[in-house]
Amino acid sequence: QVQVTESGGGSVQPGGSLRLSCTIVGLQFADKCMAWFRLTPGKEREGVAGIGSYFTTEYAESVKGRFTISRDNFKQTFDLQMDSLKDEDTGVYYCASSRRRRCGPGPPMEIDFNYWGQGTQVTVSS
Repeated sequence: QVQVTESGGGSVQPGGSLRLSCTIVGLQFADKCMAWFRLTPGKEREGVAGIGSYFTTEYAESVKGRFTISRDNFKQTFDLQMDSLKDEDTGVYYCASSRRRRCGPGPPMEIDFNYWGQGTQVTVSS
């Protein structure tokens, strides 16, 4: 049985930082692309960042240079470090595991992902 557990999130002022973590057990973690998605007000859920089994990364244009995705296969955990946060980064963030080993090309696409976290709220506001 696959279990997905998210942690992190919260409220921060613009320009601040937050870190999200996701642990997934019950699958071949090291062989899967892992990713973060977000649902922001007025938009459909979008792929934010992905990291493949070979540690290659993909980012949405809106977060390049500000967000960093990383993974620890031994701990079966992957993180999203979010720096220089903006108001428009506010939303619910979801971690997910792909059916594929590789991420991309381009930002993660929902259709490729079959296991999802419950979502965690990120609020950026002054």
